[in-house]
Formats: sequence, structure tokens, C-alpha cells
Amino acid sequence: MDNETTIQKSITKQREMLSALLFESMSELANACANEMHDRAALEVLLAAEMDQALYCKYLWVVDETGRQITEDATRSGFKSGQIGRDRIARPYLQPALKGEDYYLSDAYISSNRKRPSLTAIKTIYGADHKAIGYLGADFDLRELPRTTEQFEDEKIWKQVKGDPAIRSGLFSQQRIESAMDAKIDEVLSLVEELILVQGVFHAKLHFSSSRATFWLVDNPYDYQILNFAELSDPDICLAFRHQKYFEKATVKPEKIPRVFQQFKALRFADETIYLRSASLNIVNGMVGLNFSCDGSHYMHYEEFLEKSMAFWFGG
Repeated sequence: MDNETTIQKSITKQREMLSALLFESMSELANACANEMHDRAALEVLLAAEMDQALYCKYLWVVDETGRQITEDATRSGFKSGQIGRDRIARPYLQPALKGEDYYLSDAYISSNRKRPSLTAIKTIYGADHKAIGYLGADFDLRELPRTTEQFEDEKIWKQVKGDPAIRSGLFSQQRIESAMDAKIDEVLSLVEELILVQGVFHAKLHFSSSRATFWLVDNPYDYQILNFAELSDPDICLAFRHQKYFEKATVKPEKIPRVFQQFKALRFADETIYLRSASLNIVNGMVGLNFSCDGSHYMHYEEFLEKSMAFWFGG
């Protein structure tokens, strides 16, 4: 589909490759099961033998043409009892097969037992007259499946997200109240710029309304630091961070950082009703994040952000 996002394309590609990976073994086992559909013990022998060599499968099972289970669930450690007679006809993963599809890999779903993302592959079992006489099912835990595609990379395009309807409905009954950060915004922005340029901060989020900031540092990217207004307004805070060169993986040009911050300031003070509540800059992926008083959020590349005038945000 032409309108698929990057992540949707990655999911589609992964599903196609997994489907192809599983097809051959599912087809061979389904053909073997066709000769034993009236012998539960023989079917379970086939399932057990397949489980001995299956690399990724969690459960194997067989249902008849009505969707009622005629074997126990085969697992790596034996059989899960109590499954004979289980009616799977209403399960979404079985519907395409019941409608005539030969082989199908389901959408991911949360399993009923372990509450984990799972997939089910279904292969139709045919009789001598080439009519469906049953279905072979194979359940897979997404944790155990191999990755067959590269990690997706999010598109650096403008994204707008609407916020809480309750906040939007009361928007015009509120107005901006000057925060402590507002009163010293130039000093705070200069200090944050310094932390990015020479103190190793690669992602900074400024909470203007609550006068705090959240920082991620290149030395410790899996944690974050929360600074209150007293810390943000004190230049001595730079002594708490290691001095280092501008991050080598940064894609944001250093000279553009002050312009981004001045745009943050402009959006904060441009209107007393619709104003910027918080904003972030990530110098590695170059993305700017904005959250306004209407609770609407925007995400865009910093270069696109700098191209936007006040008229874009407020009209006129």
C-alpha cells in the first residue's frame, strides 16, 4: 500500500518473510496429517516428531473441518492436555482457512494463557478429493521468532497528534500563567544550549509551564536527569556534567540550536491562550517535539521547524 508508514512497511516485510520461512514445513506436516485424520494417536506422533525439530514453534495442533480440535497441543516437553474437543471455529486466525485460504499467517494477538504477543499459522489439510478435511495450526511466541528484517527507522516527517478532548473543550477558558522559567527564559535557554554543546546532552525536553527540564546524556542514554528551576537557573550546574565535545552522531548543526530555542520562546509567548507548554530537541535524529496548551502535539525535523512562521502555528 502506498500510504503505509515506515513501521507498517517493516511489519509487512517481516510477516512476508516469516510466512515464507514457515510454509514448507507446515505444508509437509499437513500432507502427512492427511493420511491420519481418523487416528488421534498417529496424528500426535507426527506433531511430536515435528516439535523435536521445530526451531520456533510453541504449540502444534489439528482441528477437523468444523474447527473442533482432535489432538492435544504438542509442545517441546510433551502434550498440553485438555484440548481435545476445543472449539476454535470463532478464532480470528482460523477464519481465512475456513473461507478457503490454503495457508495463512495471522496478525499478531495477545495470547489468552501467557498474555504475550503471538502469531498462529494455519495450513489446510486436504483429503484425496482435494477438499478440506481439517486444519493444522502452529502457534508462535513473538519473542522466540527470528528477526528477518532490519530495525525500522522512523520517518522524519511532520506528525500531529490531537490531545485530550476535555482539555481542548476548555481551551478558551484558560490563559497562560507566567512560570518561573518564563521569567528567566533567556538565561535558561542559554544554559541548556551550553549543556548540549559541551556537556554531552543529546536530548533535552523543556517543560515551560512547570519550570523543569529532562535531559538524556550520551554517557548514560538509558537514564535521564530531571532538573528543577533552581538548577536550571544556576550556571554552576555545568560543573555537575563532564565537559566533552559536541556529540559526533549529532545531525543538528550547532549554530542552529539557538534558532530552535528562540522559536520555542516565540511559541511560548505568542498567544496567551494557545501557547507552548513543553518542547524538546534531539540532536541525533534532529527531531523537535512540541506540546501546546490545547494538548495537541507536533513532531517534525528541526529544519522544517525553523522554516515555519508564526502564521503557520496561529494563522493570519
